[in-house]
Amino acid sequence: MTGYRLDGKTAIVTGASRGIGRAAALALARAGAAVVINYARSEEEAREVLAEIERFGGRGVLVQADVTDYKACEKMVQCALDHFKRIDILINNAGITRDNLLARMKPQEWQEVLDTNLSGTFNCTRAVIKPLLKQKSGGRIINISSVVGLHGNSGQANYAAAKGGVIAFTRALARELGSRNITVNAIAPGVIETAMTAVLPQPVKEQMLSRISLGRFGKPEEVAEVILFLAAAGTYITGQVIAVDGGITM
Repeated sequence: MTGYRLDGKTAIVTGASRGIGRAAALALARAGAAVVINYARSEEEAREVLAEIERFGGRGVLVQADVTDYKACEKMVQCALDHFKRIDILINNAGITRDNLLARMKPQEWQEVLDTNLSGTFNCTRAVIKPLLKQKSGGRIINISSVVGLHGNSGQANYAAAKGGVIAFTRALARELGSRNITVNAIAPGVIETAMTAVLPQPVKEQMLSRISLGRFGKPEEVAEVILFLAAAGTYITGQVIAVDGGITM
């Protein structure tokens, strides 16, 4: 990681128990931020993230909250304030997939993906806005979208709609909050090495790799590096979508 520092800052990372969220929580903590480690169900994995942060002398707290529940998001924000007295950074990372061709997609599969990926981003951001504005010291909101939200993908109409919505939400909110020195940006990862991609059949992996200019899948830490940059140094960047995709062609 780079030499960016976030001493005295507090970050909330949703979906922080694994994958990109885990890598982001560790990166922000190593840079000096106190980190709220959010999880929905994976308590054991979330505890492992906290233990790792504490091993290198960082500060963190676990908060169980389902991002589809606005009241739970409010409680998460209040927990952050109770523990660390302030909030400076929000990483909206929590997300799910329910892939299916549209002709076979159940309404529940559509709704669950929209509720978590898009409404969850709204819920967490809405809950954190008032504390950010009250502090009068600016802030960073970083939303994790996807290249699927930029280009679409067969069998992922629900995911594409949700992640495309996150991009539009990001651009609109950046206009609302710019005058208060709160930047709002989105990151659009490509195919990243996570538990989700580990179970893909080898022919599917090879097909995906053939579309990536760098010839490999990305690592969660490579996305976390961009998150850290935006959180610590992106003072004149807002309303942008940064693809971290290895040069993928969709």
